[in-house]
Amino acid sequence: MSASSSVQLYLLDANVLIDAHNKYYAVDMVPEFWEWLLHSALSGRVAMPLETFEEVKGGPNAKKDGLNEWLHSADVEKNLVLPEEFDGGLLQRVMDTYAPDLTDVEVEQVGRDPFLIAYCLADPASRCVVSNEVSKPAKQRANQKVPDVSRKVGVECCDTFAMLRRLGFKTGWKAGT
Repeated sequence: MSASSSVQLYLLDANVLIDAHNKYYAVDMVPEFWEWLLHSALSGRVAMPLETFEEVKGGPNAKKDGLNEWLHSADVEKNLVLPEEFDGGLLQRVMDTYAPDLTDVEVEQVGRDPFLIAYCLADPASRCVVSNEVSKPAKQRANQKVPDVSRKVGVECCDTFAMLRRLGFKTGWKAGT
């Protein structure tokens, strides 16, 4: 979807953090990115629904790495997690977009993506889903991708790098603050 000048809050999919750490901004290699992300959360420009945060944080058997350590630091959960409860009606609307008759297996396959989209649907004029999933409009039911379901319900969606450009991320960002 095209950029919207009224977008103020970017809600992150789990893959934003996972891909950043595993592919291009590892916590131990580019700590500026993670500091900027937390700073952006404190500024009210970036957040992550609790359901999505829990997905990436994992349970007691979660991989112990730099990302896991960052997620477990005191300020991250407190400041990154969106302080809202999900709206069951909006969640159902998103689920129905996948298909109104999803099987239990399909619901498990869809995972927590519908929560992310529903939180944006609560205020679509000022919220944007950030996901690294690639649009595949031919996919059906539980196989649909976040950008396609977002589009169908009227929510803007962009990838990590579009968000970074819009918010002006630079590795030397602290020097300018």
